[in-house]
Amino acid sequence: MRVLLLGGAGFIGLHLARRLSADGHAVTVVDDFSRGRRDEALAELDVEVRSADLTDPAAYAGIEPGWDQIYMLAAVVGVRNVESDPARVIRVNTLALMHLLDWLRPGERLFFASTSEAYAGSVSVGLAPVPTPETVPLVVEDVGSPRYTYAISKLLGESAVLHTARAKGFEAVIGRFHNVYGPRMGADHVIPELSLRAARGEDPFTLYGADQSRAFCYVDDAVEAMVRLMAEPQAMGKIVHIGNDAETNIGDLAKLVLRVAGVSPAIQHVPAPAGSVARRCPDLTVLRELTGYEPRVALEEGVRKTYTWYRESWTA
Repeated sequence: MRVLLLGGAGFIGLHLARRLSADGHAVTVVDDFSRGRRDEALAELDVEVRSADLTDPAAYAGIEPGWDQIYMLAAVVGVRNVESDPARVIRVNTLALMHLLDWLRPGERLFFASTSEAYAGSVSVGLAPVPTPETVPLVVEDVGSPRYTYAISKLLGESAVLHTARAKGFEAVIGRFHNVYGPRMGADHVIPELSLRAARGEDPFTLYGADQSRAFCYVDDAVEAMVRLMAEPQAMGKIVHIGNDAETNIGDLAKLVLRVAGVSPAIQHVPAPAGSVARRCPDLTVLRELTGYEPRVALEEGVRKTYTWYRESWTA
C-alpha cells in the first residue's frame, strides 16, 4: 500500500511509520517539525520524509493523489503547549484538518487521531461512567478555559470528519487515544517525566495527584489497534477508543518507575494540576468486537522500555 502519514515525525507517527514500513508498505511522512523530530530514529526508517505546513492549503496542493491509507496525526498537543498558547491549538488543529478534508477524494480511507480529552468534562461532571464507552454525552465545562482548547479542537475534528466523509464519499475512522506512552514522546507526559526525574536522582521526589488513576497504553499496542482499524471495513464511520483498560493508580505508577530506576527517594505529595480528571479508563468493547484487539504490553514491561530509552537517549 501507499500510506500517507500527516504529522508522521511525532511520537505515535514515528512508531506507526516503523510498523508500516516493516510490513512492506510505501510510507510518506509529512510534518512541519514544530514538534516532530528529524532524528536518527526517523532517518533510519525506509520512508520518504517531506516538510510542510499543513495549515497552508498549498501544502496539500503539493501532495499527489492516489493513497491507499491516510493517517491524520498532526496537531498541537501537550498540556504545557495548550495552556501557553491556546489560540494556536485551535488554529493549527482546525486549519490542518479542514484543508485535509477539502483535499480528500472519494474512495480514500482516513484515520483521524482524536483523544480521550473529548469526554473529560463528561467524567468530571458525573455524566460518564469509568471505564468509558464511545457513546457518552460530551461536555465542555468552560469554553473559555485554555485547557479545553485541545478537546474542543478534536471535538470539531470528529464532527467534521464524520460529516465530510459522508458528504464526499470517502471512508474514515476516528481513534480516541488514551494515555499512550513509550520512547520518544517528549518530556511533558507523566511516564517520561517520572522517568527523567528518577534517572536524575530527584530527592525528595514530587508526586502530583497520587490518588488519580489512568489506563496507560504502550505505543506498540496503540499502533496495532490503528493498523487493525484501518484494515476493517466495519470500522469506517465510527469513533473507537484506543488504549489499555488496566487502570493504574498514579501513586503505584510512581513506585513502579522508581523501582525500575533502582532509587528510593522520599515522596513529596502535591495536588494534581487543576482541571485534570480523577479517573480515565476506556471501555474497549467496540475495538475488541471490530478487530479482536487485546493489549499485549504489560505496564511494567512498557515502563522498563520507556525508562531505559529516556535514561540512554533523551538529550533535550
